[in-house]
Amino acid sequence: MYEFPRMHRLPPYVFSVVGELKMQLRRQNVDIVDMGMGNPDMPTPQHIVDKLNEAAAKGVNHRYSVSKGIPNLRKAICDWYMRKFDVYLDPDKEAVVTMGAKEGLSHLALAMLSPGDVVFAPDPTYPIHTYAAIIAGADVRRIPIGKGRDFFEDLLEATRQTWPQPKLLMLSYPHNPTTELATLEFFQKVVDFAKEHKMYVVHDMAYADLVFDGYEPPSFMQAEGAKDVGVEFYSMSKSYSMAGWRVGFCVGNREMVHALTRIKSYLDYGIFQPIQIAATVGLNGPEDCVKEIVDTYRQRRDVLCEGLNRVGWDITPPKATMFAWAEIPEQFRHMGSVEFSKLLLKEGGVAVSPGLGFGHFGDNHVRFALIENPHRIKQAIKGIKRVLSGSSCG
Repeated sequence: MYEFPRMHRLPPYVFSVVGELKMQLRRQNVDIVDMGMGNPDMPTPQHIVDKLNEAAAKGVNHRYSVSKGIPNLRKAICDWYMRKFDVYLDPDKEAVVTMGAKEGLSHLALAMLSPGDVVFAPDPTYPIHTYAAIIAGADVRRIPIGKGRDFFEDLLEATRQTWPQPKLLMLSYPHNPTTELATLEFFQKVVDFAKEHKMYVVHDMAYADLVFDGYEPPSFMQAEGAKDVGVEFYSMSKSYSMAGWRVGFCVGNREMVHALTRIKSYLDYGIFQPIQIAATVGLNGPEDCVKEIVDTYRQRRDVLCEGLNRVGWDITPPKATMFAWAEIPEQFRHMGSVEFSKLLLKEGGVAVSPGLGFGHFGDNHVRFALIENPHRIKQAIKGIKRVLSGSSCG
């Protein structure tokens, strides 16, 4: 029989190890507080759902849509950028609707990359930032990020040591999983570096709205010359709790947007039109619902971080995202993130994501997703306390 070469390039999915153990325990009626996958648990705001129902009741909306997104939705995302970041985008040439950011990233990689091309991606990072390039046949060089590292020194060293020269740099801020933040000065240095070394930039801004304590994240598009070198992805999954709706956007560089638009024209007929109409209402409507969602995540963050610190697991509350990135307590660090995550599951009844699933440099951390209510988070803290105070450290 024939082989499937692309499948051989994909490593085993680390998260499945913990996921299988979680399902085994649940089949044994063990109650698991699941803070693993970043799957929003709050319902989509009612006015967006109401618009979906209204639009879905009209048969004219049941036909094929357009793969690049309906004009009103593309205009809505461009208007959103103008209101939020004072960035002008042409809805016809600088914006395309995607089926979530993940689909857009993957298909843009297919449009841009060929076997032998080199892509730089942070380590740790959200898996699709590396796997999109791998699936497209490119080679990935990982740039370590985190405490005590100088990103631009590491980036320059990697560039000097790489041949052929890198074609694309993947970034994502606020960052999943590390919750690191970026400044506009940082993005300006990225643009300048990309121009000097003739590489493209893709910035994934999935957590633009999930920010706390007065922090206001910049858009990559705000940096001078950003449109010359790159694009930015935004998703309604987290900000509007619309994860299952699959509505995202790619904006910025016209050539890159055109490439994504063209490849999508071969692959899909666009998102179900009532969903696009409802998403338009969401972007154009009041942002009170977004603020309520953000406040819920902030409350959960506070309960989790206060609880972890109280039981002896030091953690600094993140200023953004729906995650907490926690360094494994020293006495358990030798286990690595996968075995420690399994220990938390079996002994504490708590599911987290092992840091190794986000890259080699994440193996001394685990990621908590803020997808449980405060009562359940407090239950998780009790389970974690049992693990930390016990003697079973492997």
